[in-house]
Amino acid sequence: MKKTFTVILTAVLAGSIMLTGCGTTADQSLKESSQAAAAKTELDPDKPVSLTVWHYYTGAQQSSLDKLISEFNAGEGAEKGIYVEASSFGSIKDLEQAVTDSIQEAVGSKEMPDMFASYADTAYSAWKAGKIADISQYVSEDELSEYVDGYIDEGRFNNNDELYLFPTAKSTETLLLNKTDWEPFAEATGSTVEELSTEEGIAEVAERYYEWTDSLTPDIADDGKAFYGRDSMANYFVIGMKQMGEDLFDVRDGEVSINADKDKMRRLWECFYVPYIKGYFARYGKFCADDVKTGEIIAYTGSSASSVYFPDKVYDTAGNERSIDYMILDAPIMEGGEHIKVQQGAGMAVAKSDSLHEYASVEFLKWLTAKDNNLRFVAGGGYLPVRKDANNIEALDKLIEEEGLEVDPKTYDCFKSITDSFNDTSFYTTKCFANGYATRSVLDKDLLSKAKEDREAVCAAIASGALRQEAIKPYLTEENFEEWYDNLCAELEAEAAK
Repeated sequence: MKKTFTVILTAVLAGSIMLTGCGTTADQSLKESSQAAAAKTELDPDKPVSLTVWHYYTGAQQSSLDKLISEFNAGEGAEKGIYVEASSFGSIKDLEQAVTDSIQEAVGSKEMPDMFASYADTAYSAWKAGKIADISQYVSEDELSEYVDGYIDEGRFNNNDELYLFPTAKSTETLLLNKTDWEPFAEATGSTVEELSTEEGIAEVAERYYEWTDSLTPDIADDGKAFYGRDSMANYFVIGMKQMGEDLFDVRDGEVSINADKDKMRRLWECFYVPYIKGYFARYGKFCADDVKTGEIIAYTGSSASSVYFPDKVYDTAGNERSIDYMILDAPIMEGGEHIKVQQGAGMAVAKSDSLHEYASVEFLKWLTAKDNNLRFVAGGGYLPVRKDANNIEALDKLIEEEGLEVDPKTYDCFKSITDSFNDTSFYTTKCFANGYATRSVLDKDLLSKAKEDREAVCAAIASGALRQEAIKPYLTEENFEEWYDNLCAELEAEAAK
């Protein structure tokens, strides 16, 4: 029976290959047929198709999007017969919940929009539920080649040419520095910004900063100040491991393997946990910009989109304020590692419906991500454009000069810093897998929580009369690392298996 089925299947496949021509697969033929059908989809300016788009943008980015949609509706949209209407849900969490409710047809949920802003995890769940369209049938390979390769690859969930997430705006990480407080320290100690290019270098500078600030008050022992913080610990682990040549989450066909090489994980431990418990690093507020504002730290690694929130003033515990200047530098890498940065930010998913609405949606997204339009969209919020030809400061300068585009100085400097090294940088994000968000969340909480707890214990011991080195010593043992490492691996494996 099995042999008979194999013969029949072989014959069918052979016939399919012959029908599609020499050297062309059946899948390719189907895709070409879909693209041909898409090309024949007719829009009628006298009977415009109405499209809805859900997003989470607020402030400057919402204003930019609203303005662009109005421009599209009055121009190319009117000419082609497409009308777009947008709704903001105010936060990514609320938007994701609305999309999930629509997918599950929950009581009181709204009908699925034609497009919705989405991070890869949410889009992946929608794809698994069969609710979003393969938009590759509406975009040629030549068109896709104009976008940053990694941004396109993020939207391919099936290890083939299908595309389920259209990139619209991206961000990465950068190093933000309180220049005003850095300069006297650097002059006194000979420290340089070049040292801040690696994680190891930051740890060394942070130790120097602690000792220098401690020396400013010789009558008070052990009152040195922390130098550095980090917003995303998940990025620290995932990107740090990738810089050292390891995919922490190795995803193949939707199945994930945890590759937590112990020696590499020890390097990450040494570059974060150890300086943290010694008082060289700190994290108190929800975001590190909050800690800069209160003077707890003077540098942090955070999203490029957070650059606009870097404070202009520092407020001490007595309520006194003083103005500060800033510097924006490349995010640090592991010493000797590859120049890899995190790739993050939502794209747009297109709901599975009919060819007319899907085609019209993609036409709008192409227009939104055209070079100048995309720069207008991203410039207000510290994000990056998604096309290769837009990721340079000259393209932004041209819009500023010719159209009077207003860009916040911090956003401009952040854009320049990133695009100056754009061609020498690889951008990386993990492939999607079931329960991926929750698994990565383990990384965000685990080591930071331990470091905070152990630092508090060190401070309590010092307050009780212990010498600083003696208070720190119990936490620098191999046993402490081994226990943390084993627990983390077990937690990651358990979460990924759910």
